[in-house]
Amino acid sequence: MNPSNLEPGTGPATRSGPDRFPLYVPEFAADPHAAYQRMRETHGALVPVELSPGIPATLVIGYLQARRILNDPLRFPADPRVWQQQVPGSCPVRPMMEWRPNALRSGGGEHYRYRSANTASIDAVDQHELRALVENVADSAIATFRTAGRADLVSQYAFPIAFRVLSTLLGCPDEIGGRIADGMAAIFNATDADRGNHILGRGVADLVTLRRHQPADDITSRMMAHPAHLDDVEMAHQLVTLYGAGIEPLTNLIVNTCRKILTDEDFSAALHAAQFLVRDALDTVLYRDPPLANYCITYPPYPADVDGTLLPAHQPVVISMAACNNDPELTRGLPPDAVAGNRAHLAWSAGPHTCPARSHAYLIAETAISHLLDAFPQMDLAVPAGELRWRPGPFHRALESLPVVMPATR
Repeated sequence: MNPSNLEPGTGPATRSGPDRFPLYVPEFAADPHAAYQRMRETHGALVPVELSPGIPATLVIGYLQARRILNDPLRFPADPRVWQQQVPGSCPVRPMMEWRPNALRSGGGEHYRYRSANTASIDAVDQHELRALVENVADSAIATFRTAGRADLVSQYAFPIAFRVLSTLLGCPDEIGGRIADGMAAIFNATDADRGNHILGRGVADLVTLRRHQPADDITSRMMAHPAHLDDVEMAHQLVTLYGAGIEPLTNLIVNTCRKILTDEDFSAALHAAQFLVRDALDTVLYRDPPLANYCITYPPYPADVDGTLLPAHQPVVISMAACNNDPELTRGLPPDAVAGNRAHLAWSAGPHTCPARSHAYLIAETAISHLLDAFPQMDLAVPAGELRWRPGPFHRALESLPVVMPATR
């Protein structure tokens, strides 16, 4: 369909109206759950929002509606190429949404080709070796603040673990990995995202060149050797997806779970009394405050009817995993702890684009948090919980820092 033939009000460049909720403002980042409640009261399950100024979208905050959309790739494909024709490269959210030749932004045969190369390469990771790697990296991180008696769990613990573990799995030297992480952070923050996209692109291209000439036992080299025969451009974009899913969301999953343990006395007591496990704690956070709060974006090629609401063609449809997981319809009539140990949440997405590395992410986060709690059973927030600040951005749920204090040890 030619975008110039679209009916008025259905194109991707439709200007925002006064009833659109802005997802890019600090107020939304500070208390998104209050915003979801207001959205539900005024619009129901399908909410008109702005991802950045002048970029409209529909935010899906109903669990059942989200599952239908995620499992309907024909009506709701993930290909944004028509949408992005009218979105400038300087748009701060475009790098997180634009087309790339990878599984996340493809459908049909191309999706199968890209996803098969990814899953085969990821599934070859030895889980026992991965756990040992996380423990070693966690030990190294803890050694940097053990004697100080205080630390920022974002910059000194969770991020170093996510960064170093992923770089090792992908066979990426620290110098290249550092540039990739900087570019990815700028993209997630939606600040200077165009520059971040350029830095990211150069970094993954350098990694592809390195492993073409020096293959090793890592995910990157295995993808290159896969029967899908990915070329250098395709390889670079597979790595963009892996880094996008493997550094920021994993860092924030570790941090958000630590925050929950440090600020919720009942939650912490149940964990320390072994009434439930760290894995259960992770699932509670993935339900209540998932690190990738709003994503799983699709772009209907034709106006799509969902429960009587007509969603415009070629305008982003964004799934709010955070809001859908907390949909009151899910827990109506159930006890407050009904989600404990339940993994029906949408934090890993659903349908053909379900995260292929969720078992690895669970293992990394669980090992990192268990290692920290074993090392510092007496750990507290260094500031009142109300002083913690969330980074703005429409997609992630990410703290600026998580300062803690603990007894200093040798």
